[in-house]
Amino acid sequence: MQLIKFFDKVDMSDVTLVGGKNASLGEMIQHTKVPVPNGFAITSDAYKYFIKYNNLDKQIRKVVKSTNVKNITQLKKSGKKIRGLIENGSFPNDLEKLILKSFDKLKSGRVAIRSSATAEDLPDASFAGQQESYLNISRNSLIKHVKKCFASLFTDRAISYREDKKFDHFKVFLSVGVQCLIKSDVSGVMFTLEPDSGHRGFVFINGSWGLGDYIVQGKTNPDKYLIHKDTLSLISKKLGSKKRMEIRTQEGVKGISVPKNLQKKFVLNDKEVLQLVKYCLVIEKHYKRPMDIEWCKASGKLWIVQSRPVTVNTKKTEYVEYSINEQKPSASKHVGKVLAKGSSIGRAVSQGNVCVIKNITEMKKFKKGQILVTKVTDPDWEPLMKIASGIITEVGGVTCHAAIISRELGIPAIVGVDNATHVLKNNKKITLDCTNEIGKVLSGSVKFSKKVHDVSKVPKTKTKILVNIGNPDLALDVSQLPVDGVGLARQEFIISSYIGEHPLKMLAEKRGKEYSDKLAEGIAKICSAFYPRKVVVRLSDFKTDEYRSLIGGDKYEPQESNPMIGWRGSSRYISKEYETAFSLECAALKKVFYNMKFNNLVIMVPFCRTIEEAIAVVKLLKKYSLGNIPRYVMAEIPSNIILEHEFAKYFSGFSIGSNDLTQLTLGIDRNNEKLSKEFDERNDAVKILIEQLIKEAHKDGKTVSICGEAPSNYPEFVRFLVKNNIDAISVEHDSIIKTRLLVARIEHR
Repeated sequence: MQLIKFFDKVDMSDVTLVGGKNASLGEMIQHTKVPVPNGFAITSDAYKYFIKYNNLDKQIRKVVKSTNVKNITQLKKSGKKIRGLIENGSFPNDLEKLILKSFDKLKSGRVAIRSSATAEDLPDASFAGQQESYLNISRNSLIKHVKKCFASLFTDRAISYREDKKFDHFKVFLSVGVQCLIKSDVSGVMFTLEPDSGHRGFVFINGSWGLGDYIVQGKTNPDKYLIHKDTLSLISKKLGSKKRMEIRTQEGVKGISVPKNLQKKFVLNDKEVLQLVKYCLVIEKHYKRPMDIEWCKASGKLWIVQSRPVTVNTKKTEYVEYSINEQKPSASKHVGKVLAKGSSIGRAVSQGNVCVIKNITEMKKFKKGQILVTKVTDPDWEPLMKIASGIITEVGGVTCHAAIISRELGIPAIVGVDNATHVLKNNKKITLDCTNEIGKVLSGSVKFSKKVHDVSKVPKTKTKILVNIGNPDLALDVSQLPVDGVGLARQEFIISSYIGEHPLKMLAEKRGKEYSDKLAEGIAKICSAFYPRKVVVRLSDFKTDEYRSLIGGDKYEPQESNPMIGWRGSSRYISKEYETAFSLECAALKKVFYNMKFNNLVIMVPFCRTIEEAIAVVKLLKKYSLGNIPRYVMAEIPSNIILEHEFAKYFSGFSIGSNDLTQLTLGIDRNNEKLSKEFDERNDAVKILIEQLIKEAHKDGKTVSICGEAPSNYPEFVRFLVKNNIDAISVEHDSIIKTRLLVARIEHR
């Protein structure tokens, strides 16, 4: 028997001897240069030796055989009995001496003890949190905690999980990792993909003060960092509340409140984030698959303390698209009213009756199909989580226990919902809207739709199919559809949702950089999601009434009787009243293209009425260091098409805005309800202009795309565009599949 093996002597070929967790630590120590604390594994042979020495095998088998695992009461009783048998067992003298001798070799003083099952952390089974771990363990209590780890092979959740995964209870054994304790100031978890969309182009990092258990257990709301792999650009970082932390005591650990000044401070600086990303990339490259990695920081040094395969969202061939009905709350029923918000887990929608459970002892009252509302979950809750239709927790980030398990189970969840157990009332019907990054708890049963797309079966087309997008939170999901890039990225959504204030107001308050940085974050999220595919970002195209609706806007915006054809687009940028605000927009684009290295960005100029305006805008772009970025112009005014040869001198492409082009060709205010029946992009006058533009622009070597709504609404309009050899068609994300299928049929006729 091999009872002890040091980490530097094991690798992934030793899983049956030391378990997945210990094998991975040894693998990283031997085959990568990432910093991993040293330690040793008490092997599965040692576990078997312990069980045999205490004659426990038959007793455990008898208890398991008599247990109905689906019955939570029986499961808890049997699990407790088995664990008691193991914890009351005696250690063989030779094994105990060998463990203590190995501990002394570490010269660590205190260690972390981690359970490592021989079926753990396999590519299709995470076993996350199934067994126990203990931190800050001294030599005196080492043997006691090793027994506790042995016993944790039969935690309630581990028994239940093995049943679900059809693992034989008696063919899974336990190894215990004894690892030098890093006296960490900061700890966290990171994925080598974005965990909810499954996008492989990112590293996602969570971090909080103190030891790492509180993040994994979901007992704190950590900081969040999203980094793009190819460019190593930090796309976004969000400050978590971090109200609680776990610290070492004289023996073991305890939880305390985080000081107020630390709650408002990021746990990592940008340089440290980048270093962690580099470790991630090394580990992912070695394992050749997405990884879930635990890290910590002590005295300024970063350490990797665990690595396992990500078991969900590793590759998407199917895209499930949910769409929530944006109805206004009914005055009588309040259906659709937003009751609470938090972080979405799983891009889906779920409905059910609320069941608030504040303590694990109340589990009996939970019924299948209800939505579990609690402060925090841990692995003991898993038998209950499996029968829930949705999960809501008050604390936790997107890598906490509730998040990991809900993803694996395919159940929508919203974590970090303040005061959820008090705000949400028992037996009330609610809808979980997890279709965006910010999850919403809505009152009642809100109507929603669901479409399933098999991405692998969508054909390629000569005509490029692009997408119109405004909400950066949708970008990571939509980018995984069969789409060739973004034909229209609308800044207006970012300005209204991410910022919400008028730029001139923020300039007056000396907060211009805040405006630019938030705008850059939204643009970068879209560019990074589609990288290296082209992303055409339209310069802001708010009308005066829309600018007035921003905070402080009424002070800076005139009243216009018809804003649709008023002070908008190019005329706004080049005006003395607005140029300083436009410079903030330019600063954001400059940051995304040059600093963050997203060279897939293309600038698009909207509502450019005259050649004089075109010249002035190009001059302005050069003034703000954007002259070398490719630029298109919207073809939405008849003058853009009539004077195509002149406009082509200043732009490399045209994008047809069919709504405005129809409005200005037919002389119909597109917002006028009385004239809505006459407003039709299929009118011959509009089609003649589009046909002319494509023909003349191609003569000048310029590309032509369309980003208006007509292709999404009218299949016959798509036929017209393809027959006239348009280069690209950009549609709303819910029309991508049907448009590509339609274009493929047209092209092959």
